Amino acid sequence: MDNYRVQQDSVLRHPGYLNFAGSRVFSSLSFQCVAIAMGWMIYDQTHSAFALALVGLCQFLPMVVLTFIVGHVADRFDRRRIGLVCQLILATVSAVLAVATWQNWLTPAGILVAVTIMGATVAFERPTMAALLPSIMPASMLQRAVATSTSMMQTALIVGPSLGGILYGVDPVAPFAVAAVLFAAASLNVISIKMKWTPTKREPVTLASVFAGVSFIKSRPVMLGTISLDLFAVLLGGATALLPMFASDILHAGPWGLGLLRAAPAIGALTMSIVLARRPLTSQVGAKMLVAVAVFGVATIVFALSTNIALSIAALLVVGASDTVSVVVRSSLVQLLTPDTMRGRVNAVNSLFIGTSNQLGEFESGMLAGVMGPVAAGVIGGVGTIVVVLLWARLFPDLRKVNSLQG
Repeated sequence: MDNYRVQQDSVLRHPGYLNFAGSRVFSSLSFQCVAIAMGWMIYDQTHSAFALALVGLCQFLPMVVLTFIVGHVADRFDRRRIGLVCQLILATVSAVLAVATWQNWLTPAGILVAVTIMGATVAFERPTMAALLPSIMPASMLQRAVATSTSMMQTALIVGPSLGGILYGVDPVAPFAVAAVLFAAASLNVISIKMKWTPTKREPVTLASVFAGVSFIKSRPVMLGTISLDLFAVLLGGATALLPMFASDILHAGPWGLGLLRAAPAIGALTMSIVLARRPLTSQVGAKMLVAVAVFGVATIVFALSTNIALSIAALLVVGASDTVSVVVRSSLVQLLTPDTMRGRVNAVNSLFIGTSNQLGEFESGMLAGVMGPVAAGVIGGVGTIVVVLLWARLFPDLRKVNSLQG
């Protein structure tokens, strides 16, 4: 058994890690099932790019409003209990969606309400769980734990959309019902994590403490450059938000085809995460990340111009693989450079950046597609991503000089 296998096994055997990973995987599977069903359903009911844009906006706005509250909560209370409450809320919403679909009550407005509730819940759940991992694993094992959990999460992101598409094709109720069960399983896993929680000293709530996460990131130009690069690149290159339009109107694929398109970026990301786990970035990390984001932009352009589903899937594979390089760099920097007492607030800000690049990117792409069409929106977004890379290489020269993930 080689060194990689030994290290991976030691991570999996560490107390609490499998429960943590299980919670993340079940949660991701559930969310993807619900997302694929709601995306197809709202477009099927409205045939509107603007409706798809509103889905992204309804996920994004709760994150903006709640970000700084989330950070304080995650730094003051047992993060396992926060995760438990979030998973139970998500399970309840999924169950309500299943019943509403079964009874033909679910309207576009109802879908947007559900998306908003889930967006607010995820705003608490994701940064809290991200801040929880370093409390479970020792620093010497953290990078391996991040790589292993990333591989598991990407596997869930592959299976989830396909599962959601298949279940929706069988019965529109099925993806919501299955998601409710999986969210419940996630809640059982998170509360089963074995760890000693020590309450931190609760500093007075002031403007300085509320915005401490922002101040922390601003004081570290490399971290700021890395996070903001991801934000603007994915914000502009968010053509994946238009997958229901491409699947239905351009590629002429049904729900199963949409599931394959949704799964393709995750397959590319999984492949890259395995490569990076076996062959970590050990030199010229900053330059390689900039190149990877530029490749992300080029692949987005290819996807937008494609009229062949095989080429579209190939382009999305590259999108996922190149984005993973940025994800690994950003995640490692945030976890390794942040003290535990600040992890909730810093991860909340980081999640806001991620949410901005994903959900607000979906809104931007949907609005642009509504005016100019999906192909033009995708091409403009890809070109914009490449321009951002060139600008960031000039604005953050230290980013180009980062040689390793340790500093």
